[in-house]
Amino acid sequence: MTKKQKKVLIRIIVSAVLVGLLCLVPVENQYVRLALFLIPYLVIGYDILKKAVLGIVNGQVFDENFLMAIATVGAIILGEYVEGTAVMLFYQIGELFQSYAVGKSRRNISALMDIRPDYANIEQDGQLEQVDPDDVEIGTVIVVQPGEKVPIDGVVVDGSSTLNTSALTGESLPREVQPGDEVISGCVNLSGLLRIETTKEFGESTVSKILDLVENSSMKKSKSENFITRFAKYYTPAVCIGALALALLPPVVNLVLGNPPAWSQWVIRALTTLVISCPCALVISIPLSFFGGIGGASAKGVLVKGSNYLEALAETTYVVCDKTGTLTKGVFAVTHLEAADEMAENVLLEMAAHAECYSGHPISRSLKEAYEQRTGKQVDASRVTDVEEISGHGVSAVIDGTKVCAGNARLMKLLNIPYAAPQKTGTEVHVAISGSYAGYILISDIVKPNAKTAIAALKEAGVRQVVMLTGDARNVAESVAAELDVDVVKSELLPADKVSEVERLLAEKGGKERLAFVGDGINDAPVLSRADIGIAMGALGSDAAIEAADIVLMDDDPAKIATAIRIARKTLSIVHQNIVFALAVKFACLGLGAFGFVNMWWAIFADVGVMIIAVLNAMRTLRS
Repeated sequence: MTKKQKKVLIRIIVSAVLVGLLCLVPVENQYVRLALFLIPYLVIGYDILKKAVLGIVNGQVFDENFLMAIATVGAIILGEYVEGTAVMLFYQIGELFQSYAVGKSRRNISALMDIRPDYANIEQDGQLEQVDPDDVEIGTVIVVQPGEKVPIDGVVVDGSSTLNTSALTGESLPREVQPGDEVISGCVNLSGLLRIETTKEFGESTVSKILDLVENSSMKKSKSENFITRFAKYYTPAVCIGALALALLPPVVNLVLGNPPAWSQWVIRALTTLVISCPCALVISIPLSFFGGIGGASAKGVLVKGSNYLEALAETTYVVCDKTGTLTKGVFAVTHLEAADEMAENVLLEMAAHAECYSGHPISRSLKEAYEQRTGKQVDASRVTDVEEISGHGVSAVIDGTKVCAGNARLMKLLNIPYAAPQKTGTEVHVAISGSYAGYILISDIVKPNAKTAIAALKEAGVRQVVMLTGDARNVAESVAAELDVDVVKSELLPADKVSEVERLLAEKGGKERLAFVGDGINDAPVLSRADIGIAMGALGSDAAIEAADIVLMDDDPAKIATAIRIARKTLSIVHQNIVFALAVKFACLGLGAFGFVNMWWAIFADVGVMIIAVLNAMRTLRS
């Protein structure tokens, strides 16, 4: 408990003891009895009365503090000392409980995201000096000792170790690093000493972006939260007006008819309806539910940028996936070489590797790796000039004065060069040298081990259709789709074609259905932003993914998509349960209270009891 919560608890205990003693010791004199009951009432309720007065002064009249103040002061004026004090007492118990619940939720999420480093080690004159990570410039070599967090993104320049990435990915599988490997902030160094050259400022590092994302997730409210905000805005004044009418109209009608007005009876009923009508259960439990859902997802390595995205994810019925890096590992290897005429396979590979030497695409990297492994030589970029990337087709370059074009079959068609059709399945890289066809190279990607399970889990979660979009060749795409049991596959797509396919699916789906696109967040940014929900897959350390997507999966496990949908649906289910339960109890008690069938004690249950039950239910989202 915080100091503030402990003070409230002490006030609750003191007030409860005083009320208990006053109930046990009868006091005949009404003025003395009033004075004595005012002591526990003010002990427990002075802050609520103060907030109500400040709300009136600031023009924010109709809130729960105003309702409690009017109801309890009115009850005490009418001589209902026990009931008036009890309403304030139980209201404060409910407030303490919800404060503790919210604090517990925040602590759980803080523990899950406890990745903010407190310092960075810089070596000066043989001694390690701890400095603020904000003060470390790009290019500085920092030292990370065993047991410490990596404070800033960078590249290992010395040492090898094992990193624990569980705070980022939700997975306990460690990661081995050595000189030349990139490391991201937030990981914990488990074994060896590392010297890391920073590549970003602290504010731009992965850990800062993730923490900012989580901290600001509450700013993007869901439809349910916006509904509750609008509902409370009109509901509370309407209830106050209704209570005033209930207190005045029946007695006036009785007077007109010549009957006793029974002012006290109708005012008590009006005050009871004010207590019942307090919207605390909804105003507190709905945001807490989404907050817990976002926290539960964070524990699984799924970062949701706002409750609106969590709500949209719960309504997802179409999941569109990119192939490379999402359903496949994106680890390409050269599996077959077919040189035309008399050209040697090594020359074919050499030309392709050098033509692609400036590209960071996985296929380009696989060509360079295959060349280096096969020949023992490094790719010499100085031999390459006039590099031109042809979007969706391939690349052209001049190597040692000779024009080389490398790309897919569309590139050969574009250049009007006859080419051979491979008999085996794989990504095709056709090569033309000086305008003549030189042969092709087949590169195969590896399907992720749990990709098929992930597709099955999506269908079990209620996703109607799983679609795979790829720029890869048709035979390769259909082979992967058949292996994974994907419903629809679209191949040989340019980036613009992927956007068109997503727009077509958006037009076909129902009004309340949602479409999620899952991509790597770098090449698929246009599609991620066009879909109802953009999910970045395998985004550990990817700035583009964190910026472009609405939901970020912090590792490359496609099974996390179904996990995220289940968490979202559980959260939304709990939200709807709380809305229905709270409104049903309140409207039922309001009707009964207006006709005198329930008293102030029932009103306390309809307010505090319902709030506690709703908060307890909301906290279930943390166990997603």
